[in-house]
This record gives sequence, C-alpha cells and structure tokens, in this order.
Amino acid sequence: MKKIEAIIRDEKLGAVKESLKDIGVGGMTITEVRGHGTQKGVTEIYRGKSFSVDLLPKIKIEMVVDEKDVDTVTNAITDVARTGSIGDGKIFVSSIDDIIRIRTGEKGATAV
Repeated sequence: MKKIEAIIRDEKLGAVKESLKDIGVGGMTITEVRGHGTQKGVTEIYRGKSFSVDLLPKIKIEMVVDEKDVDTVTNAITDVARTGSIGDGKIFVSSIDDIIRIRTGEKGATAV
C-alpha cells in the first residue's frame, strides 16, 4: 500500500476530485493548508502599499492506494492540476506499513 499526498492549487480541487472519482479512488482526506515552495509567496499592493504574502493557500489531498494504482492516481492528479506555472504543487508517495479499520479491527488491504 502507498500513501499519496498531493499539494495543489485551491481552484483545482473540484477537477482533481472528479478525476480521482472517475478512476475509482474510493476515499480521500482533503485539508486546507498554507505554505510556499519555490515561489516564496507573492507581493501584493493594497491601498498603495506593497506587502509580501509568504504563505499561500493550498489544498492537501491524502489517499491510500494499492501499489499498482500509484502511477494511475498520480497521472490523474498531474494531468488535471498542472497549469505550467510556479505554484502548481507537489505529489509525495510513501509506503504504508499497516492499516487498521477502527470500527471492525480489520487490518491490511481489507481495511482500506
């Protein structure tokens, strides 16, 4: 099992959710987050004064999938979330040692 964490632009959430639903991703956790990467934020002008916004709003999507589905899921996210501009986000893939469904006590792949 693999955990996929995708940090995307907030305006891309609807399209990414639909894309994941279309390929059969069953569950996901979505969190509103703030951060910055390469772009280090943006400079805004408000009432004639310049100020820097260094933590930009982003969306974090987390899901656990079978290893065989990792490329399909990451490609679906990338295809829909890409604008070609700095700030499109990142996808992190990590291994999951075990999963336990609290309600039933099931473990492993059956608990997903």
